[in-house]
Amino acid sequence: MKLIAAYLLAHLGGKPSPTAADVKNILDSVGAEADENKLESLLAELKDKDITEVIACGREKFASVPSGGGAIAGGAPAAAAAGGGAAPAAEAKEEKVEEKEESDDDMGFSLFD
Repeated sequence: MKLIAAYLLAHLGGKPSPTAADVKNILDSVGAEADENKLESLLAELKDKDITEVIACGREKFASVPSGGGAIAGGAPAAAAAGGGAAPAAEAKEEKVEEKEESDDDMGFSLFD
């Protein structure tokens, strides 16, 4: 992801076809390292392509990806109904435990470290 971001930053900076050196300079400026194999693969895939067309194509593909999670929530009541009377109480207890796990304050790291 950082390689793509650095490539796009170089493109926005006025380089219509950024090189490996351009991407590495951007990553070096923020203290990140570039994986040579992934960088070469990225540059090979984007060679001779218009980045705006690549982004537009990606948006079309991404629009077809389902999002929302309605299927997961819809499946829980059916499972509870099939399980009997004790299942809803057990599920409610499990949900409460999950909420506590999701509410960890900093999880041992910070966004700005």
